[in-house]
Amino acid sequence: MTSIRCRGVLFDLDGVLVDSTPAVARVWAGWAREHGFEPDEVVKKAHGRPSIATIRELLPNADHAEEDREVERREIADVEGVVPLPGAKELLRALPLERWAIVTSCTRALAHVRIAAAGLPKPKHLVTASDVRHGKPDPAPYLKGAQMLGVPAGDCLVVEDAPAGIRAGKAAGARVLALRTTASEAELQQAGADWIAHDCAELFLDSSAAGEEFLHISRRTKQP
Repeated sequence: MTSIRCRGVLFDLDGVLVDSTPAVARVWAGWAREHGFEPDEVVKKAHGRPSIATIRELLPNADHAEEDREVERREIADVEGVVPLPGAKELLRALPLERWAIVTSCTRALAHVRIAAAGLPKPKHLVTASDVRHGKPDPAPYLKGAQMLGVPAGDCLVVEDAPAGIRAGKAAGARVLALRTTASEAELQQAGADWIAHDCAELFLDSSAAGEEFLHISRRTKQP
């Protein structure tokens, strides 16, 4: 990958811009033990999906709304170790505010808490689990993100770390750049990623194209 031309960028939050892995693992592992599930399996299953989707799958006869509220309450309360991932702040600050959006499986309340905890620029456009009926891997979140930017999904670049999110981006018709922050390279490839990078620190906005209709997202060449 040398340069990607797009009209808008749609970022996932957790695992792309924010490292919330310790907090997520603590909350879901505790929830799993309380319900008699294997913690590691539940943590992996929950990543990149709306919480309620995991709850419905594991507890088909439970009060899903109540369980979801409890998981959200615990996640909002636990921000220890929530930090920006390498290059995230720099890339967001370089991009014109109206040309990017965050598209996350978090609820709106939780997304605001994690964005603030990590010290990220406040997004003008934010799509959360609170805003769509169907979450990732359904294309609805990324279609809504593209709509907010006023750009066809096919002209957007999705930046993701989870297979469910990659599939959502591809189903929306976008091109997807996957980061190796969470899943293995094989899982990212299998989900359909168009490009793979280590993290946002490898990416930069080519300022020589400033003012054009298209953004040019390039990858830093590593020194030998």
